Parts: sequence; C-alpha cells; structure tokens
Amino acid sequence: MKLAEIQIRDPYVLPVRETGDYWLFGTTDKNCWSGKGTGFDTYRSRNLQDWEGPFPAFRPDPDFWGTTNFWAPEVHAYQGRYYMFATFKAPERYRGTQVLIAGSPEGPYRPWSNAPVTPKNWECLDGTLHVEPDGTPWVIFCQEWVQVHNGGMWAQPLSTDLRQATGRPLFLFSASEAPWGKPHDWVIQPDTGNRFPHYVTDGPFLHRTVTGALLMLWSSFGSLGYAMGLARSESGRIAGPWVQVTDPLWREDGGHGMIFRTFEGQLMLTLHQPNDTPNERPFFFPIHEVGDHLCAEGCMAR
Repeated sequence: MKLAEIQIRDPYVLPVRETGDYWLFGTTDKNCWSGKGTGFDTYRSRNLQDWEGPFPAFRPDPDFWGTTNFWAPEVHAYQGRYYMFATFKAPERYRGTQVLIAGSPEGPYRPWSNAPVTPKNWECLDGTLHVEPDGTPWVIFCQEWVQVHNGGMWAQPLSTDLRQATGRPLFLFSASEAPWGKPHDWVIQPDTGNRFPHYVTDGPFLHRTVTGALLMLWSSFGSLGYAMGLARSESGRIAGPWVQVTDPLWREDGGHGMIFRTFEGQLMLTLHQPNDTPNERPFFFPIHEVGDHLCAEGCMAR
C-alpha cells in the first residue's frame, strides 16, 4: 500500500530500530465521529513509502468502557514495553485518555490503566506521554472546547508504571493564546443569549531540540482552516511558562502532527490532510531544527 491508500487521522509513527520497521498508528475507524468504535489498526513499512497492513492493534473486549470516538492512539516505548495512549468516549461518560499495553509494537494492546488517566469529570482528549529529565512521566492532554469553550492544554503527573495519575492537573495554556488562532465557531447560550467563541485545542506532542529547548506541537483553527502551531517552554520543563510562536508551523488544512527521526537521522513531521472524513491521509515532511525552532515546508517559525 501507498500512503494515499490509507485513510487515517492523527497519524503517529513509531520507529523500531531493532527490526528496521516503522509502525504507523492513528484514528482508523471509517467514521470516527459517531457509531460504535471498532478499534485501532496499524501499518508497517521499512522505507516510509510502501506499507503492509492493516493489522489489528486494538479491539475492545465486550466489557470495555469506551464505545465510540476511538481517537488518536500514540504508542511509546517505555521501560521495555509498549504503551498506547488513546482517547475513548461512551454515553453518559466523559471523554478521556486510557493507557493500554503490549509486549510488541504491533500489539495486540489491552487496557493497562483501570480507567482514563485524565480527570474523570472533564471532557479530555489526545493524551500524550512526556518524561521529564528527572524521570517523572506526565500525560499532556486537552480539555475540550465542548466543555469549556476555550480549549485548554493541561499536564498531569503519572505513576512510574503509567497506571494512574499521581497529582493534580497543571494548567499550561488556553487555545486563544495563540496569535495565529481563530474561533472555530460561535455559540449562543440559550438561557442568557450570550455568544461564546469556541477555540479548539488538539493533538499535543512534545519535542526536545538538541539545544535543550522543549517545544510542543498542537493544533487548532487558523485563518486558513485546521492548522498546527508551536509553543515553547521558557523553563525547558513541562511547568513552563509556555509562550506561543507567532506563526503556525503548518497553516492550511493539516494538523494533529508529531515528529519522529528516520533510521538515517532525518527528522520527519507527519500530519493528516485534508481535515475531512473520509478523505484524510497521512503525509510526511522533512523538518529541521534551527536553533530553538522547528521549520517545515511552508513554515515561518520565529
């Protein structure tokens, strides 16, 4: 298969040097917005052009709590095993990020945390793993605009086995702080008539440069639609403070990206385009560190 044949949102690539394989994960249900969730598939390649699959990476047991909106799986190698962070939803349940585990990158994955590791009364999505220099693991996640209007980016410490949160959520920034961001839409409050802008936070991914800078890719809506920007931690730690880069890293109809390094040493950015089901496909672009910045095709990072 070629990338143009793979319908996927929120693409995430895990290189496994020991076998020479790249594993591609993402939101793979044909209609991920409604109806019963099927699970997550994965694809394998040795050259990032020719792909085998799909292989079933996760299929829920009948008693699994999540029933719909199976979104944005990421797979992280950690302490000798593979951990999937993925978003799920169910009627009368808040959306949340669950941790799953497998002994090999392709799975099959099974639930590891007893429940979502994001706050149980929050609408949360797109949790990603980040390990601080002192070894503390954190889940970085979005509190969704459907609950708070102005989507928030948060972090929460995890136990070293990744099975549960161990501290209170730490606020990082709001979607409206990005100079390039625009409201996704406006909503009128029925009881008051007040109008609220909806600002979206999607897809955080942490990247540390060779200079030691801690950067976050994240997505929202800009003047040309779905887009992806950068934030920089002034302290180099997850606590920030976080400063938004003025211009988006990717400005038009593409987002929910991440960065990986090829076996040849090239940094690559992957994202989905267009932001339209069922037409979304994964794309790869070379990306470069320029001091404490990242620059991809079409970017103007400063």
